[in-house]
Amino acid sequence: MAKAMQLIKGGPSNWVHKTFPQQRLFGWQEEYGAFAVSVSLLDRTLAYVRGQAEHHQKLTYQQEFLALLKKHRIPYDERYLWT
Repeated sequence: MAKAMQLIKGGPSNWVHKTFPQQRLFGWQEEYGAFAVSVSLLDRTLAYVRGQAEHHQKLTYQQEFLALLKKHRIPYDERYLWT
């Protein structure tokens, strides 16, 4: 997962730095969360992504992320989630 994120973030970062030299301080946050999605839930997942802006007016990203961790019984220490 770490290598995939490096590749996904690396290209756009290089493009931003080359295209907009004044944005030399641009950088991605280091943290990320990754969840696998079954192909049987692909349509539902795509619908969620399309409605994300509206969805996050009701529930913040942080609230939703914590709910996912709890739902899937993923242990976490909240001290390290939002640093």
